[in-house]
Amino acid sequence: MAKLVLGPLLRHVDSTSATVWVEADTSCEVDVNGRTARTFQAGAQHFALVRLEELGPRTEYEVRLDGDLVWPEPDSEFPKPVIRTGEVRRIAFGSCRAAPTQPLGPDALDAFAQRLMKTPEQEWPQAMILLGDQVYADEPTEDTKQWLKKRRDGTEEPDGEVVHFGEYARLYHETWGDPEIRWLLSVVPTAMIFDDHDVRDDWNTSETWRKQMADKPWWKDRVRGAIASYWVYQHLGNLSPAELAKDPLYAKVKAQDTDVLPMLEEFAEAADKEVDGHKSTWWSFRRDFGRARLLMVDTRCGRILDEGARQMVSDDEFAWIERNTEHDDEYDHLLIGSSLPWLMPHALSHLQSINEIGAQKPGWQGWAAEKIRQAVDLEHWPAFRASFDRLSRMIEKAGNNGAATVCVLSGDVHHSYVAEAEFASPTKAVVAQLVCSPIHNEAPKILRPGFRLSWSRPASKVFRRLATFVGVPEDLVHWRKTSGPHFGNSVALLDFDGRRARYRLISATGGETASVSLGREPQ
Repeated sequence: MAKLVLGPLLRHVDSTSATVWVEADTSCEVDVNGRTARTFQAGAQHFALVRLEELGPRTEYEVRLDGDLVWPEPDSEFPKPVIRTGEVRRIAFGSCRAAPTQPLGPDALDAFAQRLMKTPEQEWPQAMILLGDQVYADEPTEDTKQWLKKRRDGTEEPDGEVVHFGEYARLYHETWGDPEIRWLLSVVPTAMIFDDHDVRDDWNTSETWRKQMADKPWWKDRVRGAIASYWVYQHLGNLSPAELAKDPLYAKVKAQDTDVLPMLEEFAEAADKEVDGHKSTWWSFRRDFGRARLLMVDTRCGRILDEGARQMVSDDEFAWIERNTEHDDEYDHLLIGSSLPWLMPHALSHLQSINEIGAQKPGWQGWAAEKIRQAVDLEHWPAFRASFDRLSRMIEKAGNNGAATVCVLSGDVHHSYVAEAEFASPTKAVVAQLVCSPIHNEAPKILRPGFRLSWSRPASKVFRRLATFVGVPEDLVHWRKTSGPHFGNSVALLDFDGRRARYRLISATGGETASVSLGREPQ
């Protein structure tokens, strides 16, 4: 009898269709309310993505493997799994969730799930956006470290980090296998993107970093395992049914009746390479939630790192992102999902732009700047200054196209805040940076005063003067913090009411840490 290993995960949902993702322990037929799909095999794991169509506003569902009911589980105390296709009034988001067993304080997502179980269904979010670091490949749990140690005997691979696809699978099992999390992911559709820890800390910080990692004998296998597992566990569910139908790799995978892992690893290796300023694969995607449009931007694998032309994403991928902001009649709220914040504490933002210029200098100056870049994670949008300015111009234009709000949703920095953007000519829309980080991690207490100081006006002035001195251009956008910095594990909610929106930060203990109104009525 086939068993359900992980899932079901409710992934892409639109007005009439949905996809449900599952992992089983053996090859089998997966049935969701009469819609079926055969599993495909990747290594020792077996996966399926089932598409449901012609759905009404509310559909309860069951999952069967080879005809046997596996979800909901017998005598389950959880509310019934349900697919909701109606109006999107609430979206949850956040990033940086270490495994629940890590001693990092209460898990905000687990606590959120427990509260939802006792909340009327109409109050649940209609979608959830996970903005990176779903797993920590370089910071595994103690149990996984011991498991890895036994596998590493006689190899050059690191004891404390995962390398291969099956090892990544174990991380996803630890992170998503908690009963409350499994229930939450079965009833709230999710959109996901990776950040560095899904692969390794500082992933793609610079060309120098890439060369340093390439010298490690296990790095090639690490990239292959990381990106192949990301494609299976996260990326597939981001795609709409129409996109899945056109995806050539997915078609090849479904057509195989043998292990597809070698195919996925070959694909992963190619996706990691940069050729003439391009990447073979785009991980950025669009998702429409009613009158809210999400543009999820890959700020890690899509980087172009030639030191002569550093870019957060390639020109052609950026052009695609820009085109999807132009049809303003299709949305009231534009959400730009970026694992890395666009607007950061002022002093830290200026420091990153200063460091980028320093790292390009020859000799000891460039060497020292690169060391600092890697040591203190100077790798966000301001550290890719040309891309930072291009994103700012795009957002300013979008803010005058008819939307009520333009919000950049981010995580990564292990503190949460809201910053409102101001351009030389005021935009019609409210433009804001909304950050929720971490869901389950922590900012070391020794660093918290530094985060607060970096928001201060004196620090901002000092670093802006230094930036001007070394040649950093003037900012195209100015911003002011309107909430935060907030520390501690949290989940953010973004509520929509017509052309208005509200950001709320919910702590792991259930308290509302912040509440900020966004949006204006059209003039």
